[in-house]
Amino acid sequence: MEPRSSLTPSAEETSSTNRASLRNRLDLIVTDRRWRVAVPGLEQRVMRCIEASRPWLDRDRVPAFLLADDRAVKELNASFRDKNKPTNVLTFEENGAFGDGDIALAYETLHREAKAGNKRFSHHFAHLVVHGLLHLAGHDHHRPDEARLMEMTEARILSRLGIPNPWRLGGRRVA
Repeated sequence: MEPRSSLTPSAEETSSTNRASLRNRLDLIVTDRRWRVAVPGLEQRVMRCIEASRPWLDRDRVPAFLLADDRAVKELNASFRDKNKPTNVLTFEENGAFGDGDIALAYETLHREAKAGNKRFSHHFAHLVVHGLLHLAGHDHHRPDEARLMEMTEARILSRLGIPNPWRLGGRRVA
């Protein structure tokens, strides 16, 4: 999927009015306090990820975020995907009545992945927020060509945030 605009954000995308509107719409549920310690300025980080991703989204999205532990994400994964294990990120399409979809992230899984990949936790977190946003916009990584396109898009968005390309650092595919 091609971005709707250039790599340079428009004045509208970066306006303080839009940031204030986004901040007022952000639904961030933190059920594990380790998230706040591991990612200083959590709300601002999520908002920056949304703003940086906007040109590649199918529309202006502000999904709800659940930042939980492995146990909670494992329960969601079992209930909705019939996979009885935790995963790093889960995305749920909007239900049509309200909202822009949901993204759930599992603390322990992200922590293990960041450590194994020798990455900063906050960078890995931003990567998976972007990954979830792209899933909500219809991107996928089941086929090699889809995976390559999604990885390239993630790397471009992360570069807008000053985060190194996770695929050049020996990173593994995220599910």
